[in-house]
Amino acid sequence: MKTLKRRRKENKTDYGKRIKLLEGEKPRMIFRKTNKHIISQYVISKEAQDRVLLAVNSKELLKYGWPKENINSLKSIPAAYLTGFLIGNKILRKKLENPIIDLGMNRKIHKTKIYAFIKGAIDSGLDIKHKKEIFPEENRIQGKHLKKQIPFSEIKLKISKV
Repeated sequence: MKTLKRRRKENKTDYGKRIKLLEGEKPRMIFRKTNKHIISQYVISKEAQDRVLLAVNSKELLKYGWPKENINSLKSIPAAYLTGFLIGNKILRKKLENPIIDLGMNRKIHKTKIYAFIKGAIDSGLDIKHKKEIFPEENRIQGKHLKKQIPFSEIKLKISKV
């Protein structure tokens, strides 16, 4: 019987998938969910050592007009979309190479935050292979299903101007 590595036991790292991503030699855009926020990083790997060039947290949306009373919804579908849109704009502004997506150990269920994040990155101008039917509906992305409405289009406009 083979013993599992510590990070695999903790459900943090899938080593088989990580090796395939590293062999691709392309930069990665990493998506991670926490209990309160969504985190994204643009990472370059050299000889299995990762170097983070860009990092975006959904807390940064507060600078672009996310309402303070909706601070608890910084991990919602609209926050995921806008976080993807923000990191996509930063990647394009710095003229970095087009990344591949690293979703880690997250479950890949269609029409969820993960795919809202990817849709935001695609809408910012990144070239990512995708199928249109995996993304959430537009009214969910814009936050029309939330009790407290957010000024989605205003935030998106501010992000695209910066």
